Amino acid sequence: MKTLKFKPHLCQQILNGKKTATWRLFDDKDLQEGDEINFVNKDTLESFGEGHIKTLRIKSLGTLVESDWEGHERFESEEEMYDTYRTYYGDTVGPGSELKIIEFYFEAC
Repeated sequence: MKTLKFKPHLCQQILNGKKTATWRLFDDKDLQEGDEINFVNKDTLESFGEGHIKTLRIKSLGTLVESDWEGHERFESEEEMYDTYRTYYGDTVGPGSELKIIEFYFEAC
């Protein structure tokens, strides 16, 4: 089973069903459709549920369209989006950065 970590405010969005998708850059886990996932709070390292990857699409940050945002949290601006992902992945994040758009099924512990 593969693990995905989420900041506490995103854990809450997953638990209440608002967040049903995540974006991952520089995938070091080789995430694939059908993978079983353990959902973990990044700050506490506690598991808060399990599930699996329903669908997975690959594109770049600079080519996102409205449908790519379904089930994902919004940002105030593109710059906020890039700044957020730079805090997770480093200064090389930009419009050409490849990401995996992952829709998931989730079941709380």
